[in-house]
Amino acid sequence: MSERTLRGKVAIAGIGETIYYKHGQSPDAEFKLALQAILAACKDAGIHPREVDGFASYGNDRSDGPRLAAALGVDELRFSNMHWGGGGGGVAAAIANAGAAVQSGMANCVIAFRSLAQGQFARYGRGAQAAAAAGDDAFLAPYGLMSPAQRFAMKITRFMTENGIRHEALRAIAMASYHHAQSNPNAVMRGRPLSEEKYDASRWIIEPFHRLFDCCQENDGAAAVLVVPAERAKDLPQKPVYLLGAAQGGHHRSAAPVHNAPDYASAHFKTVARNMWEMAKLGPKDCDVVQAYENFTGGVLLSLVEHGFVDPRTANEELVLDRLLAPGGKGKMPMNTSGGNLAECYMHGLEMVNEAVRQLRGTAINQVPDSNVVAVLGGPMVTPVSSLVVGTEASL
Repeated sequence: MSERTLRGKVAIAGIGETIYYKHGQSPDAEFKLALQAILAACKDAGIHPREVDGFASYGNDRSDGPRLAAALGVDELRFSNMHWGGGGGGVAAAIANAGAAVQSGMANCVIAFRSLAQGQFARYGRGAQAAAAAGDDAFLAPYGLMSPAQRFAMKITRFMTENGIRHEALRAIAMASYHHAQSNPNAVMRGRPLSEEKYDASRWIIEPFHRLFDCCQENDGAAAVLVVPAERAKDLPQKPVYLLGAAQGGHHRSAAPVHNAPDYASAHFKTVARNMWEMAKLGPKDCDVVQAYENFTGGVLLSLVEHGFVDPRTANEELVLDRLLAPGGKGKMPMNTSGGNLAECYMHGLEMVNEAVRQLRGTAINQVPDSNVVAVLGGPMVTPVSSLVVGTEASL
């Protein structure tokens, strides 16, 4: 019986992104941003846009596949896919779904993408426009839990308290992202370095989160990756980046409503991480770089623990700034090397996939020497969640 896997079967052949803008400042509509990123990914891969025959996205992206196909003039649309679930939890799943379509023969050239233009469409911070609370919100909003920061702070506070993890661990995560953003021309927070003093003096959003330093941005822009069969990628201009492992989902009752999940202080990666590592035939010690989705720094903490990168008993010693930096510092676990959601942009994590590809190509601005394996950990504490591992040919 043949092995059921995506490991080494498909590759990312092209990446693209727009300029990243602050919330509501894009001069272009969301759909146009999506097209710009897709065209950039096709150009990067040396593939004509008409050859694209599939699209995969997540986070309820409004730029749907059939409309994109029409705008690009694709010859034939064979795959159009949206990952169910909350926001950035689907970033790795979208790449995996694109890869599954290619490997199964349902499509030959699939774009995974995410586009956001918040000047066009309200997200957070516009309460007067919000509809009446429904679903979980109907049980939470009357008690003041009206934002993701408030909801997730409760889980993170529980986890930090149970494990004796100090706030300095979250500070190191934030500072690493801001440090890397300072050399990234496309990072929204370039030119706004973060020091320990600045972080500590900033006002609270909700404990344990300081201001925007612990919270992701809200941005406009788009990013895209192009996935093809591994054999075809070898004939294209860019160095292939192979999908080694991917998983999505959640553990038992992780989606239990109204904060009633039995494993409460969790990022929901416990089974997902296990399945991802099994497919990749690797573990956290094999990774050269980590791109960990920051909706909030505390979510990164939980993600790193559940993927095996950090032991909660020694997190205070492991999560220090020097260990997270690239290319300088001790660099034991270089992380979010383009600035991440905190300081590059918040493109629901797809910008982190692009950065993983650059690291493996050897073209990243904050390049980690001799990178062969990169893990991308998707948005934590939602359900379902997803993660992936990508690598060079040397990792196969």
